Amino acid sequence: MKIAVSELIVRFMERLGIDHIFGMPGAHILPIYDSLYKSSIKSVLAKHEQGASFMAGGYARASGGISACITTAGPGATNLVTGIANAYVDKQPVLIITGETSTHIFGKGGLQESSGEGGSIDQDALFKSITKYTKLIERTDYLANVLNRAAKILLSDSSGPVLLSIPFNIQKELVDDSLLEQIKTTGNNHHLRHDVYAANEFVQLIQEASFPVIVAGNGCIVSGAQAQVAQLSDLMGIPVTSSLKGKGVISEHSRLSLGSLGVTSYSGAYHYIFETADLVIFLGAGFNERTSYVWNKDLLKNKKIAQIDNNIEQLEKVFKADVAILGDIRTILTAVNLSLEKQLKAGIVKRKESAHLLDACQLKGKGSRDDTASDMENLSTRFPLVKLFFSELESLFPKNIMVFDDNIIFAQNFFHVSSENRYYPNSGVSSLGHAIPAAIGGCFAAKNFPDEWGIFAVIGDGGFQMCCMEIMTAVNYQLPVTIILFNNSTMGLIRKNQFQQYEERYIDCDFVNPDYELLSQSFGIKHYKISSEADLDCFLPKLDYKNSINLIEIMIDKDVFPGYVSRR
Repeated sequence: MKIAVSELIVRFMERLGIDHIFGMPGAHILPIYDSLYKSSIKSVLAKHEQGASFMAGGYARASGGISACITTAGPGATNLVTGIANAYVDKQPVLIITGETSTHIFGKGGLQESSGEGGSIDQDALFKSITKYTKLIERTDYLANVLNRAAKILLSDSSGPVLLSIPFNIQKELVDDSLLEQIKTTGNNHHLRHDVYAANEFVQLIQEASFPVIVAGNGCIVSGAQAQVAQLSDLMGIPVTSSLKGKGVISEHSRLSLGSLGVTSYSGAYHYIFETADLVIFLGAGFNERTSYVWNKDLLKNKKIAQIDNNIEQLEKVFKADVAILGDIRTILTAVNLSLEKQLKAGIVKRKESAHLLDACQLKGKGSRDDTASDMENLSTRFPLVKLFFSELESLFPKNIMVFDDNIIFAQNFFHVSSENRYYPNSGVSSLGHAIPAAIGGCFAAKNFPDEWGIFAVIGDGGFQMCCMEIMTAVNYQLPVTIILFNNSTMGLIRKNQFQQYEERYIDCDFVNPDYELLSQSFGIKHYKISSEADLDCFLPKLDYKNSINLIEIMIDKDVFPGYVSRR
């Protein structure tokens, strides 16, 4: 049977398991929107295309599946760039569908044309460095090949954004619907099998080490290996620290948790690795600038290193490993744990006795890391209200919340993530204005979960003003999201750096805030202002987090800064 390309694209998305698509319509993409009208896929109208791309990213992170966004040609597509760059760095499987002018006017100056012809915007070139695959589809004779390649990338173990740009006339062309049978759109590609010999070497390194430590990254979460990491830790008595994105791989309430590792973290993880560990085990962690303390060579000096990752580009990208294994973390650790369990029962290996060292390292983590760092023990006294808020959040929600965080440093240090909660920091390209639209995407994903989840967006007042219009998207779709807004009337990171490094020459960091109570009233949402501990006790336990949209404004002092120094 003959169907329009627009309908074929929609059926392709349905077969990929996509159930929501975020975006804004425009003239050049209306044929696909018209095909969405009768589809099982629910379209979500954002207020800005950047918000749509962040929503798609938030949906992908929360669901673990493929998400999608859709825009028209020209400015519709270009407005996606920051959110898609974020998804690319975070390796999120996001399918981007954009419209384009009809092919017969390429190069003639068509309205919003982005074909790259005749001096028009070259959309392919614009997106090529922030997508795994981008294709302007000018004909239908190779359409099956294009969709197969797109699906293969989106379903792969190391995924990322895929962009398909479809000219207006191509969307309306007729093709045979049997073309869909040529496209593999179900099931993941095979997981990389682990190398048995390398896994045995990995086990041997653990056997020989006196004080091993695990650095768990987001790869553990993507692989679904949280239980296996926790089992290895408990089985062998190995402390676990996480990258920022890996918070919650094991519960941070665990006795063997060292908290989060990183330049903005004040846990004892740095001290344990630097002073005690003789084996560092990287599991799905990229050891990026933040985690590595700007690639401090002394951190890993004179230590054995083991690394497991399903992305070959991550293996030994920063350091030389004694054992580097390319494969699925869950599969490999399942075999490793089974081997170690047998050896423990046979008395071949012994559980590591490192617990007594953890408290000493945690105490050091509360003090200075080195001569250039400020006293971290003051973080709690500098931001008592923030610390108390996260403590209350943990108490109110021991499980089933998602926290999308723009701010990072407060949650990294004050929010102890349980293995039954989910924490999604603004990693990627670390763009302000991410948390609210990403949380909205998370709300849509949570509708598919069997349990009710509370959705939180943590954001500063500077980032808030970049994305607050998307609150109306939450209102339009009646999505219960709670926004935690830190109000200090300044771009806090910029002001901190200008205080520490530029002799208090403040420029373009301070601003005037709106009246957030009145703003909330205009949105039709609930507003609560937290200026004291009494306010926290009064408001937080009584809020309806599952059915209402809340804006909680927490006041902080613009002249009080976290202690770390950016080494730039």
